[in-house]
Amino acid sequence: MTVYFIGAGPGAPDLLTLRAARIIERCPVCLHAGSLVPREVVAMAPEGARILDTSSMTLDEIVNEIRTAHDKGQDVARVHSGDPSIYGAIGEQMRRLEAAGIPFEIVPGVPSFAAAAAALKCELTLPGISQSIVLTRTSGKASSMPPGETLERFAKSGATLVLHLSIRRLRDVRRALEPHLGADCPVAVIHRASWPDEKILRGTLADIERKVREARITRTALIIVGEVLTPGNFADSALYDAGFRHLLRPGKA
Repeated sequence: MTVYFIGAGPGAPDLLTLRAARIIERCPVCLHAGSLVPREVVAMAPEGARILDTSSMTLDEIVNEIRTAHDKGQDVARVHSGDPSIYGAIGEQMRRLEAAGIPFEIVPGVPSFAAAAAALKCELTLPGISQSIVLTRTSGKASSMPPGETLERFAKSGATLVLHLSIRRLRDVRRALEPHLGADCPVAVIHRASWPDEKILRGTLADIERKVREARITRTALIIVGEVLTPGNFADSALYDAGFRHLLRPGKA
């Protein structure tokens, strides 16, 4: 048997990859994050499959379910939201499986920040504006941030910042970023990107906290900070410039 850590994407069922769908359709056991994975995704599991929402389960309980499936020779679809490599909490699960000699694979998914950028109709890396993206978060109950990974340090880089799991700490975010980026730095908050109830708020470091509070957004939202949100007149990339030659477009002799 094999345990498949599957990225279910940001929410819209049709953003599930073909590989992920085919695996879920044949796995007799499906463990999923119920509050973040659409029911349509779980419904792909075969008739009679054991389907469990792991939202209220502990790590030990999840691993015990996998052990039971392993003893029965049953494949397991372990379905996470977005892409499991980003805040997926799969590291500790894989460590347990390795210790138990249980084989596993990872099936990547569309990450939530990509869905958020699509909703904003925004490129996160624009020439002369930002060529780097920092995926980060603020300290929370589940885990704190390492000492060197601070918003202040990331802000100094000029990179586009994408903050996960931080919507309830917007005041702290503003205090950390405003001295380096300015009160008028553009900010967007994307609530449940790609879901039917998706909501987008645009503002600045100075006013985004108020807008989020008025919209009553308290969870399942990404914060994107950076000049790429309102870039103005930025330079074209050289990639498609007529004067730029490369292997596939060597130009005329």
